[in-house]
Amino acid sequence: MELTERELTNPWEGVLITPAAGAAIGVLVLSGSSGRIERERGRILAARGMTALAIRWFGGPGQSPGICEIPLETFVGAVGLLRSTGARRIGVLGTSKGAEAALLTAVHDPRVDVVIALSPTSRVWCNVGPGRDGEQQPYRSSWTWRGQPLPFVPLDDSWTATRPASGPVAIREWYEVSGRTFTQLVPAAEIPVDKARADLLLVAGGDDAMWPPLPFAEQLAHRRRAAGAPVQLITRHDAGHRPRLPGERPASASPHFQYGGTPEADALLGAAAWPHILDALGTRG
Repeated sequence: MELTERELTNPWEGVLITPAAGAAIGVLVLSGSSGRIERERGRILAARGMTALAIRWFGGPGQSPGICEIPLETFVGAVGLLRSTGARRIGVLGTSKGAEAALLTAVHDPRVDVVIALSPTSRVWCNVGPGRDGEQQPYRSSWTWRGQPLPFVPLDDSWTATRPASGPVAIREWYEVSGRTFTQLVPAAEIPVDKARADLLLVAGGDDAMWPPLPFAEQLAHRRRAAGAPVQLITRHDAGHRPRLPGERPASASPHFQYGGTPEADALLGAAAWPHILDALGTRG
């Protein structure tokens, strides 16, 4: 399939990938805390007949250098751009912190028809990295809406990693401990996916070493089912934080963090999720 790629610089850096014949389906593709533009993932989606928009949502010109008080209007504007291309069914596909953003966007923007949340969280967490002021602490919300920070759960800095002699560390326990330490803040920080009009597809690995997405996904699914809203959960017990879709290269190792899983298990989880992703977006074949 012939694709057209348009580089974007304003209001954010990114790439808009469009089938030559146009598309009725548009997908906003969001990375996690890497901050990268998910170009490869966008191309894979576009090759299946969708318009894909992959953006840098922090760390770029005019943006917060870290995931700190990021306006959800960033993603609402991207949904608007997809609509302007002629797309009538809108999906948001995000990983990790990008999944957090995708879920919140659907809560606040009824134009979102489907969310595909890879390695999601069920609650809003504090900032990862500095805000526009260059400061990382005191902790602040990762997100704002209409200029107001969303309620969030901070991290418990009394936690210390069981650090290996050398190499990357696993921080999943940090999030688990923090949820218990600040349990009184959790209810206000829960992402109200029961209020989202969008369909919801959750993909989570049971061996994730970054945070516990499978328990989070189960909480999200319970919230949806209690409201009579559609939800699917695709999981694999041996997969980690970075499921890979068919056609994607294996994720590179990090010198700082353990992600859990194995390249094989992460690819198998992505392969299991892929037909459900296509169905949710409304394209097969």
